[in-house]
Amino acid sequence: MIVAVVGATGLVGSKMLEVLQERNFPVTELLPVASARSWGKKVRFQGKEWTVMSADEAIARRPALALFSAGGATSAELAPRFAETGCYVVDNSSFWRMDPSVPLVVPEINADILTADDHIIANPNCSTIQMVLPLAPLHRKYCIKRIVVSTYQSVTGAGQRGIEQLEAERAGGSGTKFPHPIDMNVLPHIDSFLPDGYTKEEMKMVNETHKILRDPLIAISATTVRVPVEGGHSESVNVEFCKPYDLCEARQLMADMPGVVVQDDPSNNVYPMPLYAWGKDDVFVGRIRRDPSVESGLNLWCVSDNIRKGAATNAVQIAQVLLASGWLG
Repeated sequence: MIVAVVGATGLVGSKMLEVLQERNFPVTELLPVASARSWGKKVRFQGKEWTVMSADEAIARRPALALFSAGGATSAELAPRFAETGCYVVDNSSFWRMDPSVPLVVPEINADILTADDHIIANPNCSTIQMVLPLAPLHRKYCIKRIVVSTYQSVTGAGQRGIEQLEAERAGGSGTKFPHPIDMNVLPHIDSFLPDGYTKEEMKMVNETHKILRDPLIAISATTVRVPVEGGHSESVNVEFCKPYDLCEARQLMADMPGVVVQDDPSNNVYPMPLYAWGKDDVFVGRIRRDPSVESGLNLWCVSDNIRKGAATNAVQIAQVLLASGWLG
C-alpha cells in the first residue's frame, strides 16, 4: 500500500512513522512529504531510506492513505487534493475537527461513525483524546452533566521549538516559543486567547468532547496549562453525573475500556505520572474518588503521552479501522 505522511520530518510526523512500523501497517511505498526546505532529505522507515518530497509529487503517486501533521493551513489546502484522488486522509490539525461533514474519531469510542465515503477524517486534540477515553463508558452508564478540567500539558505539545526552549533554558539560554520562561514555571496559556478570556485550546476540549461523545448538552469548563515536562500531558478532571453512581463500578468501567489503564493505589503511592506514560499508547487513570461537594460527583487524574495516543497513535489506529473495513486499496 502506498502511504503518504505529510509533515514527516516534524515531531508528530516522525512518531507516525514509528507507530506505523511498530504496528506492522502494510506500507509498500512511503511518500514522506514536508515543506520545501526538507525536500531531498531522507527519513528512515522499515530499514530503508525514503526521500522527502513535495505534496504535488505525492499526490501524483495516488496514495491510498495520507496521515497529516503539518498545521491547519496545510491541511485546508492539501487534504481535499489528496482526497479527490480517492485517498483517505487522517488529519491531525484542528482545521477539519468541527466541520459537521468530517468525522472526529477516537477509535475506541466512535469508530462506528466512519463510512467508506469519509475521505477526510479528523484526529482530535491531544488533551481531548485522553480525557474522553475514560469518560466515554461513564457517560454511557451515568450520563455526564458537567465536566471541569484543568490540564498540565507537556512542552512536547508545542512541537520541537517547545522542547528546544525548555532545554535551552535549563542550559542557561532562552527560547522564543513561549511568551515567558517555561523552566521552573507554569504558563496558564496554550494557544491564543479569545474575547471571553478562554483560549482556543480550552474551547477545543469543550467542542470536541461534545462531538466525540455525541452530546452537546454536557456543560464543560476547561483551563489548559503548560508545564516544564517532556513526558506527556496530565489532567485533573471533575465530573458530575445526571444519575447516581457506584464508585467501584465506575472504576471498573474505566478499567474495562480499551486503551485505559487504571493505576489507583494511593496508599502505596501508585498513581499516573507523565514520566512513566512516555512512550506508551494507553491513557492512565488514578486518584479516582467521590466528590462530596456535589451530588453524583467524581474526581480523577489522567495521564497520557500526547505525541503517541494524543496524536500519532490515534491517527494510525484510525487507519487500522479503515484497513480492517476493507476501504483501503
